Amino acid sequence: MMFLIAGALLLAAQSRDSLLQKIETRIAQDSGAYAGVAYIDLGSSDTLFVNPDSSFHAASTMKVPVMIELFRRANTGSFRMDQGLMMVNQFASLADGSPYSLDVGSDSDSSLYHRIGERVRVDSLLRLMITRSSNFATNTLITLVGADAVTKTMRVLGARRIQVRRGVEDGKAFQAGLNNTTTARDLAIIMRAIEDGKAAPPDATQQMLAIMLAQEFNEKIPAGLPPGIRVAHKTGDITAVSHDAAIVYPPGRQPYVLVVLTRGITDGAKSAKLIADISSMVFSHNAAAHALHANPLSSN
Repeated sequence: MMFLIAGALLLAAQSRDSLLQKIETRIAQDSGAYAGVAYIDLGSSDTLFVNPDSSFHAASTMKVPVMIELFRRANTGSFRMDQGLMMVNQFASLADGSPYSLDVGSDSDSSLYHRIGERVRVDSLLRLMITRSSNFATNTLITLVGADAVTKTMRVLGARRIQVRRGVEDGKAFQAGLNNTTTARDLAIIMRAIEDGKAAPPDATQQMLAIMLAQEFNEKIPAGLPPGIRVAHKTGDITAVSHDAAIVYPPGRQPYVLVVLTRGITDGAKSAKLIADISSMVFSHNAAAHALHANPLSSN
């Protein structure tokens, strides 16, 4: 029996090495591309990392930490989820405090721009921030909880490098290099904390998962999976930067976390295809690893 177990462990290690080689080969096919990948199977010890601690512009993936902070603060009674916030399209730059406004043409959701001067519920803004990646909702909510508080909470959860410094479209801060940044490892830690019910009280993390399962932009990690696979995730995009951070729920087995961060690809369709291809490779590896674990004798 010990020989069978040792043989199964060897095959699992060989499978991970093969996956790593496939992922690195695929990344190299896109000239100038650089990627960070973190894969954690929540039902076993199976993991894989590629450049996991390299820092990337976080783009809209930073909206997941903001969501966590919102639920945690609401749980303490700091505000209510049904509380209305006034929609004002003016925010203070992190660089010098000067005011700036968001451009509706650069926002993936335009609905809130028709509600300037009205109050919109926190929970409605939160959902738009994740499912539609609304920049207007994001900046309004960061004003409510504070970017520094978001980063401090991420440290509590074990994410050591992610930095949430400001809202989005802050041009002066961008020019000064004052950006939101993250690593694949940190986003994987954060996504796992949500799935494990540790990011906030369990009922709150269940609400977070329901929101991320309703994500409307599914051309990256979900696109590399068989039809019908449930994925709770958040994408992020700016010029030559494209990300996706996900919890994938394969039927009949435990979920896994997959984070793919990319930079250096100016064509958004190409970067989405790269992420989808990596997702497909990881899914196939995960299925094979679980089949091996369930029946180690089948390899003999």
